[in-house]
Parts: sequence; structure tokens; C-alpha cells
Amino acid sequence: MDSTPLHLAANVARFNGFADVYDAHRPQPPLVILDILTQIAQIERPRLVVDLGCGTGISTRLWADRADAIIGIEPNDEMRAQAEARGVPPNVRYTAGYSHATGLPDGCADIVTCSQSLHWMEPTSTFAEIARILRPEGVFAAFDCDWPPTINPAAERVDMAFQAQAQKIGEASGWYHGVVKWKKHEHLARMEASGKFRFVKELTVHSIEPGDADRLVGLALSQGGIAALLEHGMTEAEIGVPEFRAQAKRALGQGTVPWYFSYRIRVGIK
Repeated sequence: MDSTPLHLAANVARFNGFADVYDAHRPQPPLVILDILTQIAQIERPRLVVDLGCGTGISTRLWADRADAIIGIEPNDEMRAQAEARGVPPNVRYTAGYSHATGLPDGCADIVTCSQSLHWMEPTSTFAEIARILRPEGVFAAFDCDWPPTINPAAERVDMAFQAQAQKIGEASGWYHGVVKWKKHEHLARMEASGKFRFVKELTVHSIEPGDADRLVGLALSQGGIAALLEHGMTEAEIGVPEFRAQAKRALGQGTVPWYFSYRIRVGIK
């Protein structure tokens, strides 16, 4: 009998239909995160890094030159196929699985990460699995960037207004039924309360990437709540994408400007 929690089907399905958009527009975590985690793990080159909820592999590929082996675990077939389509370095592999059921051996990993993904995972079973696959004194890190990135007030206002409008449509239509999210700002407290980590802390870093009006729209369309509306048959016009695009161009003009992504990293030491 399948023991998978009932909410997982809805959470996984939320990422159907937009893997290419996700891969094209989502930011890359800053490389300094790798420096921090290897220092905390007291290992220059990890033997194994496990990236849970790896999506299209944006956060998995980062480790290709920094670890002996990297495993990206992703339950959504479309996201995983997109990761594999990007080309897979010889020391990287992607596999189907869940954060609470990786299928990996006990104590195999030096570092386990969740990039933009822990809020989709049931905490108790996830932390138990992470502790099982981490070696003693291994490091777990969940990192998320703030939305929207820091650009300018006009661009950020139109982005937040569009996101809020889409959220209302999805909730009113019942298309988010069964989806469960855990609040990101409570990650650290849940990690500490789990009893699976002997030390926890939170730190912040930031990165800079170029962005323009088209990327602002693409980044919005890479959000599962908006993609769900399109997946259910709504048109871009019906959810206000043309007006959002016009507002984004007015706020950002025709060129690119620096976008500042702020990352919050919650670290646990086994």
C-alpha cells in the first residue's frame, strides 16, 4: 500500500507544465553558499551532496565542480526531465523520490540541501530522513530567496499586485485544493524542535543577476500558483499577463538592470 502523504500529489502536480519557464528564469543560488556549507561541514570536497526537491537542477549543477558525487532528488517527472535535458555531468545524477523517502543508504551524505523547496515538504518525516542519510556532523541547509528580488519600487509593486491577483483567481476556482505549504520563516524553529540537529542557525547572503521586463514576467510565470491557472486552461489574457507585461516595461524600460536576490539560509548540523 502506498504510504505517501495525501497532500504530496497536489504539491508535486503544482509544478506541472512549466519546467522550461522555471529553468529559464529562476535565479542561481550564489556560489558562496557552497563555500559556507563545505566550511561548516569541515570538508573541502564532499563525497556526496544530496539536493532534495531539486526541480530542474539549478541548485544541483552548482556542485559539479565541488563534490565527488551529487544526487538531485525530484518527484516531478517534468522538472526532472528538464534537468536531464540540460546535460548531466558525470558526477551528477537525478532520481525520482521524496524528501521523506530518498532510498539512499544511512549516513551516506556529507551535505543535504533544499533550495527553494523545503516549504513544500512535510517537516517531521523530512527531517528524520535527512538525519538518517547524513553522516555524523554532516550539514543540512535550506535556502530560499526573497520574492520579489530588490529591483525598484515600481517594478516590485506591479509584480506583487499581479501575484496577488492570480492567487485570488486560483483560490476562488478551487485549483489549489490539497496543496500544503509550510511557512518559510518558521523553518529554523521547526528544525530546532525536530531534535534531529545538534546545532542550528540562520544566515543571509545575496547575489546579483541582470533582469529586464521580460524576465520579471517570466519569473512570475515560473511560480506554481500562476502556472496552475494556465494548466487549468485559463489564457494569459484572462489572468492579466498582457497588462502586467506592459506595466513591467513601463517600470523597467527596455534595458537590463541589476536584480538583488537576498537568500536566507537555515543550517542544521547533525
